[in-house]
Amino acid sequence: MPQHMSSVAEAMTVFMRIIGLSKESLRNIFLRGEFEEFPDEKSMHGTARLAEMLNYYSTKLQKNGSTAKFLMEEISVLEEAKGIHLANFFSRNAFLTLLQRKVSAISEIPVKFVEVIWDYVECVAIQVLMQNCESFLQVQAFTKRAIQNLMSKIKEKSKDRVMEIVEMEKLIDYTCDPEYMSALNKLMAQKQVFEFVMNNVHRSTSIRIEGFGDIEVGHLRSFPGIRDDAFDMKMRISAYWKIVVKRLVDGVVLHLMLSLHKLINGEMEKVIVSEIMSAHHGAMDWMLEESLSVTKKREMLNKRVELLKDSKEVMGKVMDRIALDD
Repeated sequence: MPQHMSSVAEAMTVFMRIIGLSKESLRNIFLRGEFEEFPDEKSMHGTARLAEMLNYYSTKLQKNGSTAKFLMEEISVLEEAKGIHLANFFSRNAFLTLLQRKVSAISEIPVKFVEVIWDYVECVAIQVLMQNCESFLQVQAFTKRAIQNLMSKIKEKSKDRVMEIVEMEKLIDYTCDPEYMSALNKLMAQKQVFEFVMNNVHRSTSIRIEGFGDIEVGHLRSFPGIRDDAFDMKMRISAYWKIVVKRLVDGVVLHLMLSLHKLINGEMEKVIVSEIMSAHHGAMDWMLEESLSVTKKREMLNKRVELLKDSKEVMGKVMDRIALDD
């Protein structure tokens, strides 16, 4: 049975204890990876579920790719980027055009990912809070509304941040990561095999390129003046795309984890207390008023306690008589 409170100060103390317990539970669930409170509820094993969602997100980003024939997209862009300039120099605008297409193709994936993450966090947070204040039904509605409003704001803020990250990848082709040059050199080392097949009409039109598998290239013999540039661009895009995906994963996840820390360690308590204290008629006053079901249970328990006391007295008298008779 919940403690019966007789003052607002006492109710506030109990309420802050509820918030403290909820924060500690959420730290265990999302930050520490502990799930002793919910051993059989896998949905409450936060770090494991977040890791699963992250792995799915990362895999989906990496699998997304063009369905066009090998180098045909690059050739199409290079054809439209022709200009009056020295030969053997493909336009940076052509590279950015292809990059923007690839980023645009996956731009919804990070946004949907953060929506799924925050929807999950909201469900867990509400379950924890409702469980901890289940004895105070009058307060549950205010607490739930406060969390829902807060999560809605956090979700929109995260979506804005993620869209900003995506937009940066569209506009700028830069990295200081040495992995880019390492990956590019490995890919470009296969150009000699590509040129050999292109220049020997009696050779097979299928070649194996690391990172792409077995590729049909017979259609490229019709583009002798541009296929080499297209190959170079393809390899550069492929090497750089690994960096882009890594940044889209790392940047989004770091943002989410920082936001989660802020939510649990400060924002949640601030918003819930504000909602409770500003509630019409004062939710703290309502905590002093027990629900009808709790009142009935308390009356029933009080009657049982009185009955036990009476029984104890009767048994005491009986034992005294037995002792006297002896």
